[in-house]
Amino acid sequence: MTGKEDQYARQAGDWTDTAYADAAAYLEHRADLVAGLGPRLDPGDEVLDLACGDGGLGELLLALGLRYRGVDATPEMVAAASRRLGERAAVELGDLNDYVPPAPVAATTVFRAIYYARERRAFFAHVAGFTEKKLVFDLNPRQYAVDEVLADLRGAGFAEIALRPFFVPQTVTLPGPLLAAAKALEQSGPLARLALRLRFTYLVAASR
Repeated sequence: MTGKEDQYARQAGDWTDTAYADAAAYLEHRADLVAGLGPRLDPGDEVLDLACGDGGLGELLLALGLRYRGVDATPEMVAAASRRLGERAAVELGDLNDYVPPAPVAATTVFRAIYYARERRAFFAHVAGFTEKKLVFDLNPRQYAVDEVLADLRGAGFAEIALRPFFVPQTVTLPGPLLAAAKALEQSGPLARLALRLRFTYLVAASR
């Protein structure tokens, strides 16, 4: 087990509670964008969440009327997600590079884990093979060249790509008015792009 895998195993029991200062606000906003960015998901659509952790996002997606399937490479995370979601969702052990769901899914999500792809374009093509509406993931523009990632998506068959800044902070709790302002700033064009030079990430929704 690598150091990172050991960390995930040790933190699986309270991952969502410790990873986010305000887990409800952060994951609710993420879930809303999973549903609405790019082609809209309809109630009953299934979301495959690769590297799902303890299934915290699953609760919010289920609340939107979506079906949820979680996959994680850490057995302790799979156990924690199974406890959290119970019979409301399927949770499985698997590597995001190799996992194939039993049937096509409407959307596939990969959060805080795209760097686990062994070869990025090949991973995108793999996901395209079983994803009917869209692939959604987060992208740090200071870590990755955005144009190169978009080229890999198009090379894997994703012709339509929507980028949305995501400004709800992970490690700080914002009072209501500031939280609303952060969400509004996401759609501010040049100002949002300026903020992304310093911190925060994009959400990417790629479809055919």
